[in-house]
Amino acid sequence: MNEQTARRQVWLILALGLALRLLISGQFLLTPDEANYWQWSRYLDIGYHDHPPMIAWTIWLATRLFGQTEFAVRLPTIIGMSVASAYLCLLAARWFSWRTAVQAALLSQSLLLMNGSALIATPDGLLLPCWAAACFHAAVAVESGRQRDWLATGLCFGLGLLSKYTMLLFPASLFAFLLFSRERRATLLTRQPWIGLLAGLLLFAPVVLWNARHGWVTFRHVLFQGGVSGEASEFTLRYRWEFLGSQAGLLSPFVFLFLIAAWLRGWRSPLPPERMRFLLWLSLPGFAAFLLLSLHGRIYGNWPAPAYLTGLLLAAALYGTQRLWRFGIGVAAAMSAALLLQLIQPALPVPAKWDRIAQETVGWDALAQRLELARRNMPQPEQTFIFGLRYQFASELAFYMPGQPRTVSINRWSRPNVYDFWFEEEPLVGMDAVGVHEHKGMDAVLREVFEEVAPEEVIIQRRSSPWFGSEELRRVYLVRCRGYK
Repeated sequence: MNEQTARRQVWLILALGLALRLLISGQFLLTPDEANYWQWSRYLDIGYHDHPPMIAWTIWLATRLFGQTEFAVRLPTIIGMSVASAYLCLLAARWFSWRTAVQAALLSQSLLLMNGSALIATPDGLLLPCWAAACFHAAVAVESGRQRDWLATGLCFGLGLLSKYTMLLFPASLFAFLLFSRERRATLLTRQPWIGLLAGLLLFAPVVLWNARHGWVTFRHVLFQGGVSGEASEFTLRYRWEFLGSQAGLLSPFVFLFLIAAWLRGWRSPLPPERMRFLLWLSLPGFAAFLLLSLHGRIYGNWPAPAYLTGLLLAAALYGTQRLWRFGIGVAAAMSAALLLQLIQPALPVPAKWDRIAQETVGWDALAQRLELARRNMPQPEQTFIFGLRYQFASELAFYMPGQPRTVSINRWSRPNVYDFWFEEEPLVGMDAVGVHEHKGMDAVLREVFEEVAPEEVIIQRRSSPWFGSEELRRVYLVRCRGYK
């Protein structure tokens, strides 16, 4: 296969992957986190409790263009994943060959980690293209030394910071590469990379100002989630194997082994040593950081995702011609295909209580219809607000109830969430409400904030499986309240 043919194959693979994800994206309901980020887009700001604002901004734009639909909510991350793949392939072609880029394209379109980051609208789906773009422009800048390339690197870094704080690992990894590179160490004494860094930080400055005005709430939340503060900071081996197992599942076992082999072999490979070290330094430290954090608390499987990009390119460059490599990609593609099918139809023989996809995506529209019926039967439907005790329920109801009303998360008995910044009690005082919760007996607790609370009504939601028939999916409790206090 010549280089021209390989180039055409790369763009064909990426186009087919994009088309498939666009086709699937509107075929299943929003997960609770997706509905939550969609809610952010209705309260546009320069900062939020959990993450930087890029996910809210892009969902706002997509839904204005294409309507308040699942397709529009997921469109930014679907495009983002394709951009990440394109940058990865361009770096492969620049440093190795278009044939290596073909392997990078096949790999990026096959991995469950990448497909999940695209089809489930979360900040990771926007972080990945920024990380990939920053790596590409940094690779060009290291070789060219041009200010415009360093500036492009810095701007991509800034956009990544606006997407997710994991992007802070990028300049640390790049600095380590330059510091330990005998040929490139002097670059740190020039102004070009520091001007690029400053440009990126200036993009991020509004988020810092927002946090300064809100008690640094996002930074404290991120530190706690990462096990750096509070009770989560205690040393434990409880989550180590869970973390490694989740990575093997999201990358597929064979690709994960290829990645580890590439990290071990990359230091002494026959390929250009400087390029190998660049790919290593931009991937291995990030993985190591999350592996260390897993000794202090639970690390979600998607968190190390950006650190894998250059590592996967390294693996493609080292092993892309081997037969076992093609088998590994085939296994990864089969795993992704099975789970993508499960998003649309419960085809796998997995009971509902263990089916994370069903738990996250099934039944929200039916629950919203049940709440709407309850609201209409209240004495003053137009003066009745909708609430969930958890932000996940409040967000799903906001998206799927008729008219997509402004819902409330009454958050007096759990840790803070983003609704605390939107919730204004005064306009609701005296109003009636219909809400939902998942713990039996909470109707008694709700009497702290309502004049009257009717006995809770249990709602058993079910899903239909070709393997197990009708199964109970979740049990929630509907409650009717009078006179918010």
